[in-house]
Amino acid sequence: IAPFNPTNKHKPWIETEYQGIVMENDNTVLLNPPLFALDKDAPLHYAGEICGFRVHNGPTGSSSVQFEAVVLDRSTGEGLIRSKEPLDCESQREHSFTIQAYDCGEGPDGANSKKSHKATVHVRVNDVNEFSPVFVERRYEASVPEGRLFDRIVRVEALDADCSPQYSQICFYDIITPNVPFVIDNDGNIKNTEPLDSKRQRVHTFWVTAFDCGKNRAQADAQVVVTVKPSCKPGWIGWSKRVEYTPGSGSIPLFPSLHLETCEETVWNIQATVELQTGHIGKGCDRDSYSDRSVRRLCGAVRGEVDLLPPPSPAANWTSALPTLPSSDSSLVFSFNGSTHVAVVPNSVATAVSGDHFTLQLWMRRGGINTQPPTNQARGNRREEETIVCSTVKNDDSFSHYSLSVHGCRLSLFYWPDVSAARPVKFLWKLEQVCDSEWHHLSLSVQFPSVTLYVDGVTFDPALIHDNGAIPNPAPRQRLVIGACWEKNGRPPQYVGGYRGLLSGVTVRPGSVEPHSVVECLYACREGLDFGDLETLGSGMKVHVNPSQSVLVLEGDDIESFNRAVQQVTYRNSLRFATPGVRPLKLTTSLRCFNEESCLTLRQLEGYLVVLQPDAPQISLSGVGPHLARPAPEFEGPRGVPLFPELRIVCSLSHAVNTASYSWVGSLMSDAVAHTLDGCEVQPLGEELNPEREELLVDMDALRERGLEIINTTAYIAITGAESISVYEDVLRSVRYRLAKGSARFERRFRLSCSEMNGRYTSNELTLEVNFLHSLDSLYHPSHLLASQQQFLHPSHHSGELSGHTLPNPHRNSVVPGAATVIIMVCVGFLVVMVILGVFRIRSIHRRGEGARGGSKEDSGQWDDSALTIIVNPMESYESRMGISADTEGEGEEDEEVVESPDDANDDQRIIIKKEGRDGNPRRY
Repeated sequence: IAPFNPTNKHKPWIETEYQGIVMENDNTVLLNPPLFALDKDAPLHYAGEICGFRVHNGPTGSSSVQFEAVVLDRSTGEGLIRSKEPLDCESQREHSFTIQAYDCGEGPDGANSKKSHKATVHVRVNDVNEFSPVFVERRYEASVPEGRLFDRIVRVEALDADCSPQYSQICFYDIITPNVPFVIDNDGNIKNTEPLDSKRQRVHTFWVTAFDCGKNRAQADAQVVVTVKPSCKPGWIGWSKRVEYTPGSGSIPLFPSLHLETCEETVWNIQATVELQTGHIGKGCDRDSYSDRSVRRLCGAVRGEVDLLPPPSPAANWTSALPTLPSSDSSLVFSFNGSTHVAVVPNSVATAVSGDHFTLQLWMRRGGINTQPPTNQARGNRREEETIVCSTVKNDDSFSHYSLSVHGCRLSLFYWPDVSAARPVKFLWKLEQVCDSEWHHLSLSVQFPSVTLYVDGVTFDPALIHDNGAIPNPAPRQRLVIGACWEKNGRPPQYVGGYRGLLSGVTVRPGSVEPHSVVECLYACREGLDFGDLETLGSGMKVHVNPSQSVLVLEGDDIESFNRAVQQVTYRNSLRFATPGVRPLKLTTSLRCFNEESCLTLRQLEGYLVVLQPDAPQISLSGVGPHLARPAPEFEGPRGVPLFPELRIVCSLSHAVNTASYSWVGSLMSDAVAHTLDGCEVQPLGEELNPEREELLVDMDALRERGLEIINTTAYIAITGAESISVYEDVLRSVRYRLAKGSARFERRFRLSCSEMNGRYTSNELTLEVNFLHSLDSLYHPSHLLASQQQFLHPSHHSGELSGHTLPNPHRNSVVPGAATVIIMVCVGFLVVMVILGVFRIRSIHRRGEGARGGSKEDSGQWDDSALTIIVNPMESYESRMGISADTEGEGEEDEEVVESPDDANDDQRIIIKKEGRDGNPRRY
């Protein structure tokens, strides 16, 4: 027997990777490529045959349990992979495992069998459309207002449990209820095809179904219920287009009954912007109508400022050539055209503001009234800078230079610390306020190298730019120009960089920087928007007001809290005499909803606030004159004579009231109010004061202590500055009139008047006639004076005073009544008239004397007809010509002077001259 030789020399061979597909309702896996195992030992029996395949675990370790591999043909090595149990695509869609092929070995017992390498098998389970769509909700509800078409009313949604995109996606929805005014798109959005009418049908109910992409219909249809609400117009309800404000009312709510209607739209953010337009009122809003200097003093600014653009006057004539414009706030506004309008400040004024530490303040409006300054210049047509202030300042032993200019929307300060040594520096600010053609307040404090700029009370930081000199090196001499800058010396001088626009209140003050609180006070508006009570502000609400209080923004997320907040928006005006007129009012609302597509859009509301004409204050001056008679030597004293020692100033407001008896009959009532004056003027009538012979004196210490200013000329005395009535009373009572020795005349007339708010309200005019009582020593020999005294004066009384005049206790027998001087001048022309009037007066007094014989002491004097003498008071005739009525009521404690003629048994006449009463009214009997 021959020995056994091994014949199974080779291992089976299979592919390294197979891809397979199996359906959910099948267990046979279709492989690509097909499963064949090859053996190089073929066609040997057993060694070249494939006896089986072995399945190994995949990466997850579980897929091999569900599959098995079987041999279909041992000779060809064909095999088959199949699942042991039904597969579910929804639970696991992909399976991976490995297989190996085994040959039959060397004999029927399979001895010395060899196995192939492991091959990877990937099996994908194909989906079968076994599931139908299912709606997320069985019932969908929505409510919409009538009369509108909506892009979407409600959205329905169905889901499919199949695993493949083909069978799990919902391809389309369908409304299965016929004849309904609704349509549905493939995404489940339902909208109406026509406006709905709640009166015709309040509730619409219909059914919808869904189909997947395998055309399976939903297991159960869904019900949709749409409720039609009656018409609701979203927007603001209770808007009043016109709002009236009475000056002096403090703060008033602008929208007391305003509320927002959203028609049940879900809103998660509301923002409302209230805008009050006051740009046409004065310099951007209603401010104090006092002069700029008075406002500075009221705001506590450091004194010492110099007005570079004062009102034209003989003392300030460099602004006389500049055109001025009217202003509702009583301030003086100067217009500059960029060429011919230039103000050259005198050196005497410029010297007062020298130094390298100063604060420059001004009101500016670019482009004038109706023109908008250009913000961008075309290349090749670039215009030069517009210079507002250009100044060369003399320091102790050097000269510094600065110029404030605008160009486009930029403000620049060009500064040379020392024009002979240091390099110039340019401070530059880019500001929208420079080119918006509105009024703005600028405060520039220079404390080199520190520069502080405030625009409308808000500070701005500059960008420093070193410059070798945009203008020629200025000459070493002091010059100050407003509205342009000089180019070179010459006759006439040439200027460059002319400013185009309006300027007002241009002041410069040497010294330290102005405090921020003062700058804010100078700019502060006295009117604006405000919020009533922040404590009532609901949670989540925000309020923001801009610095000028012209824009107020409310933001919140709750409609009820928002409505309460809107009703708290107020307008306030702290001026008792506010500027009347119209202030346009706007309300802009922005809403944000969860569904932005259907969110409400509200139109802008426009209205206006009307500030009514305030009750004009009645400034009443009293307690003066109309005549003041004093001996001439008193006027020639070192202190002169006070003109208004008993002056009284009262300010009252007249308003309509109803009388108690007749409620339908109106009357006027005046209430005294606390008031502030800003100027009074004393003016000599007729010819101006002769400075060599006469002058008006004022207590300068009192003026300086109270911060008032005075202009004292031969034509008038003007005292200015915002102060209380009591202060002005004290100052005016100290005004004295003094004459040089031997300069007394017979009379001099003065007029006194006061004003408020730069002349917006004026007082009555008081006219005072000053009479000088001359001693007869200058007119007659002393013996004539003695004879006159014996003839005219009663020995038991002091010398008298003319009615309507004040004679403070003149020395006895030193002065004859002031009528004596006048008699000498007028007796020739009026002698006949006086005699006739005297006769009639004698007869009337005689008749009264007979009826009142035995009466009071004042009626006891009689004339002696043996030497009838008629004494006529010339001031009586003057007073009758002036329309002055005599006061017949006397007071017992007042002094009396009875001038009698010798006794006369037939006629009785007496002339009684009585002092003024305590109320200052002239009294004559």
